[in-house]
Amino acid sequence: MDKIKLIEPYISFEQVESSLRKIFASGQFTRGCNVAKFTDDLKIYTGVKHAFLVTSATTALTMCLKALGIKDGDDVLVSDFSFPATANVVEDLGARPIFVDVRCDTFNMCIDDLKSKITKNIKAVIFVDAFGNPTGIDDVMTLCSEQGIPVIEDAACAIGSSSCGNKTGSMADLTCFSFHPRKLLCTGEGGAILTNSDKYADFFDSKLMHGAKGMRGLGMDFVTYGYNYRMSEIQALMGHTQLAELDNIVHDRQQMFKDYGDLLKPLGFLPQQKAANCEHNIQSAVFALPEGIDQTELVKRLTDNNIEATLGTYCLSGTSYYKNKYDDVQPNAWWLENNTITLPCHNNVDVEKVCDVIKSNIEYML
Repeated sequence: MDKIKLIEPYISFEQVESSLRKIFASGQFTRGCNVAKFTDDLKIYTGVKHAFLVTSATTALTMCLKALGIKDGDDVLVSDFSFPATANVVEDLGARPIFVDVRCDTFNMCIDDLKSKITKNIKAVIFVDAFGNPTGIDDVMTLCSEQGIPVIEDAACAIGSSSCGNKTGSMADLTCFSFHPRKLLCTGEGGAILTNSDKYADFFDSKLMHGAKGMRGLGMDFVTYGYNYRMSEIQALMGHTQLAELDNIVHDRQQMFKDYGDLLKPLGFLPQQKAANCEHNIQSAVFALPEGIDQTELVKRLTDNNIEATLGTYCLSGTSYYKNKYDDVQPNAWWLENNTITLPCHNNVDVEKVCDVIKSNIEYML
């Protein structure tokens, strides 16, 4: 059978062809109408006051840490089950990532472990919406507000999710989205920073424009140093085109995840859990494996049947670099890295076929 990929982008060339021709005809490939539209649409969709389009979620996280003044010697609490970028941006600034373990059901930050690791040297918390799941963000925001600690929400996977009726992007002090091809909304590469803070918005206005603020004579006035982390017009066109359909995409993926669960739970697979007051966009369909099933072997057998699958994600504290440097591996995150599987989830997936292959193979693995 044809290969079933983990994800396929929810956009076609035909959807953007006429608009692409307009971009080429105008010659304006940056800072044009598409960037303005995608920025405005993000603010409207999430209900947030300020949005900034950038080159990636990694760029977004870095800039958020800079906005908070994170520097050499500071400590930042980091959710431990994520892609390494979440910790790398802290390490890059000379600060220390303090890894917070996660729950084995939601895959998100454990509030009790978070409480136990708050010290006077903690300057920020990075909460990760694992695979788009915002469960726990409200409790973290409440705790950190009481402690006077700013929260960065690594919502790389979470556009389209919500908690207590609030869209992801509007709840944390600073929120970062990714628009990588593995995400529900794909611009090739790209990301965004969202905030309700005028102070942070003023920082990004200048820093994301090489440090410019206003004019001096015929040119811009560069009042500080800064960067070019801007998204292009073509990327922004792809972004706002998909954003208009995002809620429908989320609905379809939620149904697919339910279908997977109905077929796999009797086999002992446990789906990622969410709080009742949350909407999870299902960026990835991730399940904890039945006891006795080897993760590597099952992925290999699926691959042999032209079905793409992989681990959930990484225990950051267990990666070679962070284990060797800090030797503080978090047990739940380590277990999840080695006992979860990500299955294909998009419009062209035959869920029953995937589950039939799983069932026929695990019978030989137990």
